[in-house]
Amino acid sequence: MYSIGVVIIGRNEGDRLKSCLLSVIKEGNTIVYVDSGSTDGSVALAYSLGVAVVELDLSIPFTAARARNAGWEYLLQHRPDIEFVQFVDGDCRVVEGWWESAVNELVNQPQVVVVCGRRREEFPRHSVYNLLCDVEWNTPIGEAKYCGGDSMIRVAALKQAGGFNPTLIAGEEPELCVRLRRNGGKIYRIDAEMTLHDACINHFSQWWKRSLRSGYGYAEGAWLHGGSPERHWVKECRRIWIWGFILPLLTVIALLPTKGLSLLLLAIAYGYLFYRVYSMTSKKGCDRQTAIFYALFCIIDKFPMVQGQMKFYFLRLLKRQSKIVEYKSALSGS
Repeated sequence: MYSIGVVIIGRNEGDRLKSCLLSVIKEGNTIVYVDSGSTDGSVALAYSLGVAVVELDLSIPFTAARARNAGWEYLLQHRPDIEFVQFVDGDCRVVEGWWESAVNELVNQPQVVVVCGRRREEFPRHSVYNLLCDVEWNTPIGEAKYCGGDSMIRVAALKQAGGFNPTLIAGEEPELCVRLRRNGGKIYRIDAEMTLHDACINHFSQWWKRSLRSGYGYAEGAWLHGGSPERHWVKECRRIWIWGFILPLLTVIALLPTKGLSLLLLAIAYGYLFYRVYSMTSKKGCDRQTAIFYALFCIIDKFPMVQGQMKFYFLRLLKRQSKIVEYKSALSGS
């Protein structure tokens, strides 16, 4: 029998948190909920369900990485025998059967230190933005470079790596995976349903903030590990700058000399990018409409991502740390 601990993190998740807690309580594992200054009764809800709670110090900037560290450290203080930790975001529900699939992989493959499965958007048709999230999370089965916020991690490997980097406001899981792989561990995505996620993104402004945060995370990840042999997120940052800033800037500069021809060339370039993303998305099994939406927004998101990159370097120049970027509104508890 293998011992599993569960770390749930959240901030103003309301009913989403209740669904999350109920999905893990029935499994009988040791659970801790880490709250980042919620004002919607999340802490009281967790206590009412008999779940241990860690409330982060309000005087220190919140990050998901900091919350995850507080969670697994709490678990080991109270249950030092725990071998695997399942991390879950408070807006997700763990699918029945996931525990057995994840543990079997970790037990049978000693070199594997992180296991993740299929995270699905629970309400993909509620908005185009929810649908985009569902497509984004459909990554290939097999060995991977990194995981997302929901994953099961081998405690020994987590301790060896020193846990998450608590200063990161985004991209903390891939950054940890860089260090885990550097220590000889492997990240694996298995063919199993893992979690149902409620993105609750209903407005373009919310999607823009989420993309901005991603751009910031890419920049910080490349800053930390871009010089390593694998060049962590260097290509991604280069693409963001080319498509979101350099090409539009060159188009504007060449507008008069080319008598507007530069606009046509820019349209052709974006058309090429659209076709590439559309083709790749279609090969994932997505229908035509979904592939079109995803390809279109993969072009648009280069602009908020560039904004996020600029924000990172500007704050770096000022030697200041960014606060978390929130894009969801709280839901009322039940």
